[in-house]
Order: sequence, then C-alpha cells, then structure tokens
Amino acid sequence: MPQSLEKMRNIGIMAHIDAGKTTTTERILYYSGKIHKIGEIDDGAATMDFMKQEQERGITIASAAITTSWKGFQINIIDTPGHVDFTAEVERSLRVLDGAVAVLCAVDGVQPQTETVWKQADEFNVPRIIFVNKMDRIGADFFYSINDVREKFGANTIALQIPIGQGEDFEGLIDLMTMKELRWNPEDDGETWTESEISADRIDEAKKWREKLIDDVASGDDDLAELYLDGQEITNEQLKAAIRKGTINRTFVPCFLGSARRNQGVQPLIDAVIDYLPSPEDVPPVQGIRVKKDTEEKVEVPCKATGMPLGLVFKIQYDKEMGAIAFVRVYSGKFTAGSQILNVGKKKRERINRILRVNAKNMEQTDSVSAGDIAVFVGLKLAQTGDTLGTEGLPVLLESVRFPEPVISIAIEPETLSDKDKLTETLAIMSREDPTFTSHEDAETGQLIISGMGELHLDVLVTRMKDDFGVKANVGAPQVTYRESVSAAAETTSSWSKVLAGKENAAGLTVKIEPAEQGAGNSYACTAKVSEIPEEILAAVESGIKNSLDSGIQYGYPCTDTKVTVTNIDYNELTGTTFAFEACAAQAFDEVANKASPIILEPVMNVDISCPKEFVGDAMSQITQRGGMISGEDSKASGEIIHASAPMAKMFGFSTNLRSATQGRASFSMEFSHFQKKQGGLGA
Repeated sequence: MPQSLEKMRNIGIMAHIDAGKTTTTERILYYSGKIHKIGEIDDGAATMDFMKQEQERGITIASAAITTSWKGFQINIIDTPGHVDFTAEVERSLRVLDGAVAVLCAVDGVQPQTETVWKQADEFNVPRIIFVNKMDRIGADFFYSINDVREKFGANTIALQIPIGQGEDFEGLIDLMTMKELRWNPEDDGETWTESEISADRIDEAKKWREKLIDDVASGDDDLAELYLDGQEITNEQLKAAIRKGTINRTFVPCFLGSARRNQGVQPLIDAVIDYLPSPEDVPPVQGIRVKKDTEEKVEVPCKATGMPLGLVFKIQYDKEMGAIAFVRVYSGKFTAGSQILNVGKKKRERINRILRVNAKNMEQTDSVSAGDIAVFVGLKLAQTGDTLGTEGLPVLLESVRFPEPVISIAIEPETLSDKDKLTETLAIMSREDPTFTSHEDAETGQLIISGMGELHLDVLVTRMKDDFGVKANVGAPQVTYRESVSAAAETTSSWSKVLAGKENAAGLTVKIEPAEQGAGNSYACTAKVSEIPEEILAAVESGIKNSLDSGIQYGYPCTDTKVTVTNIDYNELTGTTFAFEACAAQAFDEVANKASPIILEPVMNVDISCPKEFVGDAMSQITQRGGMISGEDSKASGEIIHASAPMAKMFGFSTNLRSATQGRASFSMEFSHFQKKQGGLGA
C-alpha cells in the first residue's frame, strides 16, 4: 500500500435506504480486486453486510470499513446505513471522512434520509460527488435527480456524464470529458466495456452538455474563466484540475450515473473518487482543544506523519475473539502496535496490542498506522466512541461526536437468574458500541429499561442480544422515553451534615435552576468563588448535579433543556468532604427543581410519508388523527411525499394503519425532531 497522503482517499458511501449504497460498494470492491465474487444484498451475501441480521434484513446496520486500492491509490471506504434509526452510525462516519459519494435512486431523486445525511455532511464540510444509481429502472431520470439536488440543497450540480437511454432503454453513458460513448459487457459482469464515437443523433446533445460543463466550471474558476472568455481551448487536464479544486472547496458537486446492480458505470465512479475527492492533505487541519491546567486553547493539527500521534475513535465494535475493537482515524503522527498511548479525555494510559487493516469481516495485521489513515486498534480497555487518542506530548482533545438522545424504550428481563449477569455484561458492551443505545434500572419498579432511536433500532439490538450474545430474555412492549425539565427559575440554599465513623461531614451550596432554550440540552456552571476550594470538591459538586439531571425530578426521566448554576459554596476544610458535597448537590438540586415548576417533555418526530397521489388524503388523515401537523408536500415521479410532525407516543402501530388505509402502497420514515411540553400530564 502507498504511504504518501496524496495517494490516499478516505470516503464514505451515503444515501437513503435502498438507493443502492451497499451494492455500489460491492462493485467497487469487485472491480478493484478486493473480492473475487460479487455478493448480492438480495441473496444475503454482500461483503459489507457481514452481520447476520444485515444479511437477513437486507439493510446495512453497522458502518463497515474496508481498504482497497485502485491504480496505485489506497481507498478506505466506509459504507454507512441509510435507515434513519441508525443515524448515529452515519454521523460518526462523516466525522472522520475526507470525501463522500452520495448515491441517489434515479427514480426518486432526493429522498427524506438523503436530506438528513446531506445536512450532516454539510455540518462536517465533507466534499461530495453524486452517483445516480438504478438508471435501468422504469421511471429513471438522471436530469430530474441532479436538478432535485440543486433545488433541495442549493448545490451547484455539474454533469460529467449523460445517459444513453433511460429506464428500460438504458444502455450506457456518454463521458463528457473524453466525449466517448461507454457500454459495459454483461458477459464478464461489466469488468470490460467498449468505447465508441458518439453517434450522430446524440452528438448535438453531448456538445450542449459539454459546453454547459465548461461554462459551469469556468464560472467558479478565475483562470479558466479568462481562457474561456478569450475563446482559447481548455484542455481536459485544466478542466479536471478546476473540477477537483471546486469539488474540494464545495463550490460544486460532480454527478455520475450508472446501474450498480447491472454492473454499469462503476469504474468511472472509482476514477472520479481519485480524480475529484480530496486526499488527507487537501482538507483543512483538524481542529482540537489543547488542555492545560486551567485553560483551554484552540489549536490546529496538521496531517503529518512526522507529528505527534493523534487519533479519534469513531466506532467501537465487539468481536467474539478480540473483544472490543476500536476504529480509529489517525490525524497526526504514527501509532505503533505494542506502544502506550494516552486517552486524552479520560486522562488514562492504554496499550495498543495490535493494529489491523480492515476488509469488512477479514482483518490484516500491520505494524503501524500513520496520519491520514484509518485502522482498527485491539486492546484498548477504556476507549469509547468519540474519544481522542494521543500522548502527553500532545494532549489535544478533538471535538467529541455528539449523538441524538434515545426516544423509545422497552423493559427487558432475563429468563433466569443465571442470565442476569450475562445480560448486564451484554448491555454494557452494546452501549459502548452504540452511543444512542442506553440502559438503566427503573427506580420504582426495579425493571431494566433499554432505550434507542426507534422500533427498528431496538428490534435489531434485541435480536442481536439473543443471537450474537446468546442472552435469554423477555422483552416488553415499546414505551416512549419522556424527559423532565423546569418551566420557571428558582434558587435555593441547602446544607448537609452527617457524622460518619466519628467524623463530621458537612457541606453547603446555593444552587440556581432555570429553563434553557428548546434543544439546548443541559448545562452546568459554577460562578462561586473557587480560589481556595480543592479541585476534588468542585468535581464532587459537578458530579452530584449531573447525576441528578440524569435521575430526573419527579418521575425519574432524565432532564433536558435545564440550566443549573452553583452560585455559592460553603466549604470548611475540617468538615468538607467530597462525599458531603456530592450528597449536598443532589439534595439542593431536588429542592430547587421542585420549586421551579417541573414539567414533562415528550419527543416529537419528523415524519415523511411516501404514497401514490390517490392516497394522499387518506395518508394525511392517518397522521392528523394522531395529533400530527402537516408541514408540506413534494411531488416525485414515484408519488407524493408528505412532510409532517407528530408526538412519538401517538405513532405506535402507525405502520399497520397507514398500510391498510393505502392498500399497502404507502411507506414512511420517522426521525426525532425535538422535545416539547406534554399536555395533560403522564396519564393523558
């Protein structure tokens, strides 16, 4: 494998469910020689979908990473899930990518989940190219699809290819760079293709689109614009360099087309990854926070193999033989197998036992991994998703990955007492793997409650628990995960004292609480004079408040959108202990929160319903009956898309009702939007 950064690409494949991401990835691996047989999702044999459930359900759940090579370039590919319940997988992958391939369905164009991942990619400034897939399907329209992207996202899409026929008539494409017609040979699974001159009846159309391509690119590049306006010939090398620059700067998005299932158009797509998507050298230096004793300073870390080692754990996965393995993107320096590293956030040292390069389910051992690369570390005992790995020489904290809060819960109990420990251990492993999956014991009922992002998410996790970990457990019906907050400001002064083992433990605190903005989450601050108060006492106060926020106010649901400020600390060095201050903080929180008009918040979901025109009224009626609000409607080639929002509590069983009201022809996707005040209390 090449070591130069210039010859490396870290890319993700992202799209809506069923747009053909995994199929496209399979073809990339096949043509680049990484696999010798094409696996089909429909047959449950896709290389990237190696979890048993992925093969059974035909969807990608875990974000699989794989390394391959093409024309002397190393490509690290991360195949991400398209289902909205697995948003966390997409989010953590985008955080470490340099570029992405957005796969669109040629019939449906931009679908609801495409919008979600596109916005996430915008947030992380990820340059993209588009692959319009399924060009052989009835109703396929390349130009509609790329125009849909332009309208929805304001992206400046530029076509580098145009189709020869669409839908059932699709037979190949015209490459606007070489001005040749390309057709793939079905006899050898599309491994070879024929190039021919553009036929007379298509040459005018091709020239028109080539002219449009040059015009669009020149308008974003001063050097090309000068040549263009002077009427000079623009070479393909100049055009390619300008397209690369514009793609990396996110000025425009190059568009390609094909049918991955029919092995058409994939090799030019791999060429485009190398030609237009950035290498680790082309992206801005990663931003981090240098942690000093009392201050934090923002720093930029350049991507150099000669620098101090720095990496981000973007995924933890459990392996039956190796235990928890950590997927790491290296931003600086070099990590060596057998060496000690520092988990910067946890301020703990760890040892890397082995470093592996990933080929989906196969792992190849390597001695080291350098800046710009992605690999798996074995042996890290404490690392979690979002942790920064570095050294004492470079204690820089990379921005941790933020995840949405779980909104749906189910009760789970072991079948026998002997299964209890196994269940507890399995839940710990799975929540370390997936930060949007949490578990806790209900204080009132003693039941074990697990929470996730949706019904499918929890269904997959429970099935995995039973099949992969062999846990025998009974599962209850899904329940909504509510949140608690306050609707007014309040302040209290609280003191706590107790004699333990003949020694007095005492603490005093003044705590203020107030509601934060919707969606802001919780915040904690200490404005008391702390110059003579030990660090461990301050940590105990913070711990007491944060644990209380997690435990709730009246009903035991975690708090959200709540701002807590400690304004005074009454500390005596003879009686003040960490135990006393943690207990006092919990007591003060309880008092002040109950004075501040506590409220229950319920999760509200964004719902997108796709259905034929004749069933729009029925579909709208189904959502409004459940307290939903219609926010808009889009027309697509395949039907209408209704955009709405509705309380999660009213959405159970919606799938069955929607299908029966629309003769099984409507489908929907749902994602968490925000928490809002629940009307009528918990019983309503």
